[in-house]
Amino acid sequence: MAKKLKAALIGCGSISSAHAGGYQAIADKVELAYCIDLIRERAENRKAEYGTESTVCLTDYKEMLADESVDIVSVCLPNHLHAQVSIDCLNAGKHVLCEKPAAMNYAEALAMKEAADQNGKILNIGVVNRFNRGVERVREAIQNGELGEVYQIYCSFRAFRSIPALGKWFTTKALAGGGALIDWGVHFLDLINYCVDAPKIKTVSAVCHSKLATDMRDYKYRAMHAGPPDYDGTYDVEEFVTGLVRTEGPTLTFNGAWAQNIDEEAMFVEFIGTKGGIKLQYGQHYTLYTERDGEFVTEKPDFEIPSQFHCEIAAFADCAEKGEKIRSNIDEVLITAKLMDAIYKSAALGREVTVD
Repeated sequence: MAKKLKAALIGCGSISSAHAGGYQAIADKVELAYCIDLIRERAENRKAEYGTESTVCLTDYKEMLADESVDIVSVCLPNHLHAQVSIDCLNAGKHVLCEKPAAMNYAEALAMKEAADQNGKILNIGVVNRFNRGVERVREAIQNGELGEVYQIYCSFRAFRSIPALGKWFTTKALAGGGALIDWGVHFLDLINYCVDAPKIKTVSAVCHSKLATDMRDYKYRAMHAGPPDYDGTYDVEEFVTGLVRTEGPTLTFNGAWAQNIDEEAMFVEFIGTKGGIKLQYGQHYTLYTERDGEFVTEKPDFEIPSQFHCEIAAFADCAEKGEKIRSNIDEVLITAKLMDAIYKSAALGREVTVD
């Protein structure tokens, strides 16, 4: 029987349950050896839910680095900690799966890649939609030419008054790097890059709005992930972003909002081609619009969508064991970090920017 991989979970907040659950689903291959969080109670809660009697709880991840038996690490921390903690783990000889976004910006993400390459280790990013069956089916349709030339893509990631963790790290630029774009938009931009093979970016024109929670105490909300609010904290990120991206392939337009005064959720991506079009509902199924034998056709394929997190974690464990780079490797995700940098730069400058 093959030796089990030993995994460490760094950060035991809400997203860590997806990682821990993924490891638990492949418990025949992976043992959750460490649960680590500054708040020991959270680490102990994750151990109780997903670990075993031998799982060790720590409050300092550096204590785990010296354990040479640890093979793989999930980094589930606030954005500003992604780069340093991931690099420390890579330098200690661990393979790493770091939650999205890769880092605060492209420069940090590039430093992470360099550490992975220098140490000969796998560094995957939590771009979990690359393991969603709906996204995989859309990519297959595009690659097979079912849409013809895809020349325009539009995506929307908008919700009604649901800024997360108001006043905490999510809404503090120094800790998060940004707001709705880097939190939600990263998923949409990355799955688009995956589906159309990341065409080279030429120019970006974007606008960010931070309007609805300028006075945090006056902000009324319906939902708040990781709440309640901290009114003594900071809100200096965007809750709305819009933009136009010109590439050497299709044009991309987008609108995103953590909060808007339209009480409708709009979470989808549209791929428009010369032979047909696809509308993908985020995390779900898609509709294909095309023409066959002189007739307009609308198809809604029905297929099972297994847990994308379980698929992501299983793929990470497998590629770490084999030392093979896969579709969620940092190499594939750098272009999304570069695109987000350009969006924020354009918004800050108030003009279109060229991407080198």
